[in-house]
Amino acid sequence: MTKTRIQFGTSGWRGVIADTFTFSGVRRASAAIAGHAKALKPNPTIIVGNDTRFFSPEFARTAATVLRAAGCTIKFCPEPTPTPVIAHAVIYNKFDGGVNITASHNPAEYNGLKFSGPDGGPALPEITKDIEKRADALPEDETPFHDIEDNFDHIDPRAPYFEQLKKMIRFDVLAKLKGATFAYDALHGCGAGWLDRILKDHSIAVHSIRVHRNPLFDGSGPDPSENNLAPLKKLVLEHKALVGLATDGDADRFGILDRDGSFVQPNHILGLVFDYLLGTRPGKYGTSRSVATTHLLDAVAKLHGVEVYETPVGFKYVGPLLREDKIALGGEESAGMTIRGHLPEKDGILACLLVAEMIAARQKSLHDQLKDLFKRVGREYWPVRENLHLSSEAQSKLPERLKSEFKEFLGKKVAKENRLDGLKLIFEDGSWVLMRPSGTEPVVRIYTEAATQAASEKLAKEASAWISQ
Repeated sequence: MTKTRIQFGTSGWRGVIADTFTFSGVRRASAAIAGHAKALKPNPTIIVGNDTRFFSPEFARTAATVLRAAGCTIKFCPEPTPTPVIAHAVIYNKFDGGVNITASHNPAEYNGLKFSGPDGGPALPEITKDIEKRADALPEDETPFHDIEDNFDHIDPRAPYFEQLKKMIRFDVLAKLKGATFAYDALHGCGAGWLDRILKDHSIAVHSIRVHRNPLFDGSGPDPSENNLAPLKKLVLEHKALVGLATDGDADRFGILDRDGSFVQPNHILGLVFDYLLGTRPGKYGTSRSVATTHLLDAVAKLHGVEVYETPVGFKYVGPLLREDKIALGGEESAGMTIRGHLPEKDGILACLLVAEMIAARQKSLHDQLKDLFKRVGREYWPVRENLHLSSEAQSKLPERLKSEFKEFLGKKVAKENRLDGLKLIFEDGSWVLMRPSGTEPVVRIYTEAATQAASEKLAKEASAWISQ
């Protein structure tokens, strides 16, 4: 029997169920996590949860069974629990780590495992490398059947998490909206009963869809992308909602529709929210963005006279900047956001609530707010992302090709090369292209940004052709 490779990408270990993500693999990964945690503390306490995917509850109980057998104290979430809620529970209860069985926004055939350290944030590379090394040293468990226990000490992290949100969100601003309503799409993920619940708890009208478990996710996967939010668009228009809000499978990512049903790019949401926070929260703090994220954040930072901190792709790099109290907002183009005073983890619930608050405070559509922001920073920013599936031959040649030095690329003069994560070429007109292999999927990602949508799409198409040669 071939041993399953336990390998953590930018956000946990993921694989196709029954192929590269198996019960045997979960047992070995859990044993490795226990070994890592016990090396730091004799009797660590670990919170374990899961999303709504196929077999997620069973995988979670398997992980908890192995962790407890190895000497860890287990706090088990009996209901599907968002990743940011588990992160908050780790911090609030001073636990030693958290395990969440989830493949986030990936298609239905995937599942995965996320591990959070004692700070509540995604495990840093030195930690995941230690876990991988420990897992590699363990033999594959070839037992086809195993006991899954179910007598764990349960924990309900809802009340403390909601109290945290009350500190982050100005619900009094939202409450002033008389007769207004919001629309929410849970995409059959575990944001259901969390985002809609806290809005209702504050007497804020919300119409919700896809709130029940469906492990097939309507065949599209729980990704809050434009293509997947057609049902939310219908809901927004039907109820004349101020905004459409969506969260992904484990509710750490967000998706936003304007009041006319049009999709608003996560990059644009990051720029709008950052600008809003600097105008409504005390202090002047900077922002962190991954190398793949919009330079609109840089423009907003310049407008307000604050710093920008660039990181590799992966929200794990945001945590240190939060702890050092350097940033008002940490963002990634893949719909990841957190803010000062909150968690070192993406939180789609928080992001949706901030957008709702911003709309209530400014009394303008997101489209109008974005036009105003572009005017104030002096130009427009239109990012594009493409996923490129390569032939094995092109894939093998790519790393060497990306090592080349580029004074010119696609007929444009290169002003700066950035190799923080992949190859990013910044051109003299401020447009840029980034080419990097995905950390979670077998694709090459191409990111571009220019002053118009058409220019960004052209740049992405030309970069794709260059890579495919």
